[in-house]
Amino acid sequence: MSVLPIVQWPDPRLSTVCAPVDAPTSETLLNDMFDTMYAAKGRGLAGPQVGVLARLFVMDAGWKEGTPTPLVMINPEIEPCGEPTSLEEMCLSVPDVGVPVLRPSSVFVRWRDQHGAPQAAQFDGAEARIIQHEFDHLDGKLHFDRVSPNLRTDLETPCLKAHT
Repeated sequence: MSVLPIVQWPDPRLSTVCAPVDAPTSETLLNDMFDTMYAAKGRGLAGPQVGVLARLFVMDAGWKEGTPTPLVMINPEIEPCGEPTSLEEMCLSVPDVGVPVLRPSSVFVRWRDQHGAPQAAQFDGAEARIIQHEFDHLDGKLHFDRVSPNLRTDLETPCLKAHT
């Protein structure tokens, strides 16, 4: 197991819609993604954030509170089902940039687990927010794609300067 490099914005891979996963997913890749997420102090990590343009992500909503709940989602499909709430979100691919994002408070998700078995469940609170954030990565979206154009410009300017 190892820590992978995290793709940083404005890398074009972060704006790419990911392909569905058709073959079994490497257990090594998934373990490396968990190692990378934990090392970066994150709660979720999507394939494109480590250069894998496939519809998969790992997450663990409870590890920082001492209750690990690791979860692998492959080819997730999401149905929003809760009231919209706005909370500040951070992203491992855009360090130090928090933005308020309006998202449903609950989601119903269908996905395949790391063994290829179909799963379905409803998630609320932090888990719902993490799932939606990581799902956005699979569609080539970042958290600041969900804010007003003026705020996005204000956020992008310092980020771009830091990468030049």
